[in-house]
Parts: sequence; C-alpha cells; structure tokens
Amino acid sequence: MTDPRAPRPFDPASFDDRAWGPAWSAARRRGSEHELTAWLGLAMAVCDEADAIALRHFRRDLRIDTKPDRTYVTQADRAIEELVRDRIRTVHPDHGVVGEEYGTEPATGSVRWYVDPIDGTHNYIRGIPLFATLLAVERDGDLQVGVVSAPALGERWFAWRGGGARVRRAGETGRILVSAVASIEDAQVLYSSPSEVRSSGWAPGFDGLIHRAWRERGFGDFWGYALLAEGGAEAMIEVGIHPWDLAAPIVLVEEAGGRVTDLGGHRGVDVASIVATNGRLHRAVLEALTTRPTEREATAGPEAATGAGAAAAPPGT
Repeated sequence: MTDPRAPRPFDPASFDDRAWGPAWSAARRRGSEHELTAWLGLAMAVCDEADAIALRHFRRDLRIDTKPDRTYVTQADRAIEELVRDRIRTVHPDHGVVGEEYGTEPATGSVRWYVDPIDGTHNYIRGIPLFATLLAVERDGDLQVGVVSAPALGERWFAWRGGGARVRRAGETGRILVSAVASIEDAQVLYSSPSEVRSSGWAPGFDGLIHRAWRERGFGDFWGYALLAEGGAEAMIEVGIHPWDLAAPIVLVEEAGGRVTDLGGHRGVDVASIVATNGRLHRAVLEALTTRPTEREATAGPEAATGAGAAAAPPGT
C-alpha cells in the first residue's frame, strides 16, 4: 500500500534551479516590514518565557508520558505550548495556531503560527542540551517569520522574509549565510536518522550520497538546519517530520540563502520528507538521493560509491 505522504517522484526536467536565494526568499514576503518585525518581536518575547520553562525542568525530575502515537511528551512540552497559545491569543485573537501537543486552532484571518514546544524531546529527556522551541508565522500559505531558540546552548536563530537570517549567542547577534560549497565531494551531509531514511524507501541513493560526501554526521532535529544556515554543512536530510518541526527551519534556511524541498523537489511545510541544502547543491543532492544504485554498486560497498577507498580531503585543501 502506497504511503499517502510519500513524495512525488523527482523530475529533473521540470525542476527549477532558480527558485532559491536571498532575493527569491524576499519576494515571498506577505506583509509590511512593520508587521513581520512585530510578529518576530512577539515570537522572541515568547521564546524568552519558553526558555525559562524548559531550563527549569531540564536535567531535573520530569514527568514523561507516552502519547497515542508512542512518542514522548513532558510537562515542559505542554507548559510551553500552553504559554505560546495564550500569548498569541492575547495579542492576535484572529491568528490560528498549529502545534504538536494541542492540534490546530483555525484562524479567522490570514495568519497562523506553528509551534513545536520542544524540538528534540528525546534529547531533553536524556539530559542532552540539543533541544529548542520552534515558532513560525505563516500568512496566506507562505511562511514569514521563524525562530529557533535553544536555551541550554545559549543560542537563538531567527529570520524574517527580506530581513535575512541571524544568530544570537554570547550576547551578540550576527548575520548568517549558507556556504558556497559547490560539489558533493566537498560537502558535509547531515541527517536525523539513517535507519528512517533507508526504511522509507524514498531515498534509494542515500548510502551512495553519504559515501561520496566529504563528511557525514547525524546532527538531527533543529540542529542540522541551524548548522546548514550558518554554513557549517551543505545538506540536511530527514523523513517522518511534521509541519511544526519544519516551519521555522524553512524560513531560517531560505533567508540564509539555502533551499528546502521534499525528496521530490517540491516545496511545502506539510511534507513527510525534507532535503535542505545551501542551494548550489540542491539538484545534485536530490538526483543522488533518488537514483537507485546499480546492482554492482549495491553489492560492492562504499568504495564503489566513491570510486576509491581513500578518504576525501576536506574542502579547501
């Protein structure tokens, strides 16, 4: 039985190589500078409160429940999403909300928010500091603002259409951009779970891609997208995701100059697979991921994918 969330096949002939970059992202703006920066200001203020809640419970006694889909939720997840919904409702009663823990509140206007109270809940439960609150604002189907706040790291990434992408750490804020790496052999490729990518059947060329790449690492959840937006990696691959996982990272990566689609090359927030890149490599990464290996490559091991057994040199050497 076909998975209804499976990506449509990648069609190289119809793929638009121009649909990315700062100017393209700025053209997606659906509101004035004042509106977008006001939404950003609200998101930043809410994240200040959310950070305090997350840190209050981190590495302390946690109440952990199992949801019907067998994923975990803590009292911090619930408290943060309740806070976010309350703050949005108070300031913008006409805005809708799509959240991981409490579902969808429809909008009476054209704007809705996406909320992931704690992205990286498994990390949070195990005392690993790689977790974040994700907030994003959408108008008329186009994402406009994104905030990724990681309090245990002391870092926050944020972006708005036409305003660029930024990171705040150690009390300083700076602009960030994706890398200029232009070949897979020089690229660092990230992914959330190789077993999930393989078992989906949607990326038959996954192993070939990571064997070709200069370096590959499993930096999952928000962390992979943040590294990509800052130029620390060139591709991030993930399957089994939800709109609240993806909305904020989309704005961040696109405003940093990168590109985000599903494995079929189609852009959207309600997809089950994601390929985010620095833009320059997007077509090449999609083609590599969706190309089935030959029988010889499938049985010959990593050397067949790279053409040699020697390790590749890092970019710039």
